[in-house]
Amino acid sequence: MNKKTLFLPIGILFLPFMASAKTLPEMAEGLQNTLWFIGTGIVVIGWTIAGILYLVSMGNVERTTTARKALVAAVIGTVLIAIAGLGYATIRTLLNPIIG
Repeated sequence: MNKKTLFLPIGILFLPFMASAKTLPEMAEGLQNTLWFIGTGIVVIGWTIAGILYLVSMGNVERTTTARKALVAAVIGTVLIAIAGLGYATIRTLLNPIIG
């Protein structure tokens, strides 16, 4: 896949908050909000797929193992999203006196 084709939709996704931001903190907050919504959507889809895999497995060992792996991936994704949000808030609080 061409890199330009991949990065063009990503750039268009982030363009609205970059254009409206007047300061660096506003731009960082817009980026964080956008990534938060994208990450949360991916995690919700992961949880849904893991649940459907468990429902469809019907006792089959291989399918249950696959469902368990999907569930672990969904849990890890949820934890990463939570840590990222807390990390951003902590860094923002620590840097607020410096950058305004």
